[in-house]
Amino acid sequence: MTAAPVTSRPPEAAPEPPHEAVPNTRRVNRRGATKLSFAARFRRDRMMLLLVLPGFLYFVVFHWLPIPGNIIAFEDYQPYLGFVDSVWVGLDNFVAAFADPMFWFALRNTLVITLMQLILFFPVPIALALMLNSIMSPGIKKFVQSVIYLPHFLGWVIIISIFTQMLGPTGVIPSLFDALGLPPISPMTNPETFPLLVTVQTIWKDAGWGTIMFLAALASIDDELYEAAAIDGAGPWRRTWAVTIPGIMPIIILLLILNLGSALSVGFEQIILQRNNVGAEAGEVLDTFVYYHGIVDGQWGTAAAVGLVKGVVGLFLVLGANKVAHMFGQDGVYSRDR
Repeated sequence: MTAAPVTSRPPEAAPEPPHEAVPNTRRVNRRGATKLSFAARFRRDRMMLLLVLPGFLYFVVFHWLPIPGNIIAFEDYQPYLGFVDSVWVGLDNFVAAFADPMFWFALRNTLVITLMQLILFFPVPIALALMLNSIMSPGIKKFVQSVIYLPHFLGWVIIISIFTQMLGPTGVIPSLFDALGLPPISPMTNPETFPLLVTVQTIWKDAGWGTIMFLAALASIDDELYEAAAIDGAGPWRRTWAVTIPGIMPIIILLLILNLGSALSVGFEQIILQRNNVGAEAGEVLDTFVYYHGIVDGQWGTAAAVGLVKGVVGLFLVLGANKVAHMFGQDGVYSRDR
């Protein structure tokens, strides 16, 4: 009797241990691409967020929390009564501001100084950054950077004093003109040249500091682009227009839009230190108008109305300029949803 053949069965695979639930940190957007969830991005960028926290708190405390205070633009605000008990007057403060001739002098002077600074000041940091970027010697480059950065750390009181010593009625240059028998000049007290004087002071103080962001943008341009342009026969000027300018164009657009947002704020401290030299009609701007009407004369509602108009106009300028940037294919302040 023969035994039945024994068939060997393969051993059953051991059951896999249960896997722990892995949180889903990715989501799918409308185009089918995956992106990190908010929690994952927060964990990834937590150190960067910690670095920007002080600046964020500054804007919260000094710019965002005071926004509800704009209600006094519609009230006959009295400090001892507060926001709640002050009399509601609607648009009377705006009517009073627009009926004041000094408001229109201040608006005109503000627009003239803004336009002059936009034309003369804004290109200077770009030109300085391009020149600094072309310097090959690190020692010379650091020395030039230190020299042009230094005025930024000086207060406006010191800068106005320096300009007074140089260009004031008894300054060095008018005295030199008088000694040489030339026609007398006094730029510090001439109402016609006051916008140009303010612009020159701003350039001297802040142009060097403004090169920092442009130098950072220049450092991010790939050197292979310059090499490819040189191989194609492009000279220095051609490489500048074909590689350098397009490489820093996004930061140029961004800073231009941000400058438009503060177009109606041309420097309170700088102007008020020189306002009496040229008179109120030539030296009044919206910031000084708000100061003299609100703080000095106690017309809190009128001053708040002018400040609110400044903020609304700045907001629309930023949104409009950002829309124009999108039309030309630039991201601007924020990227559009493609």
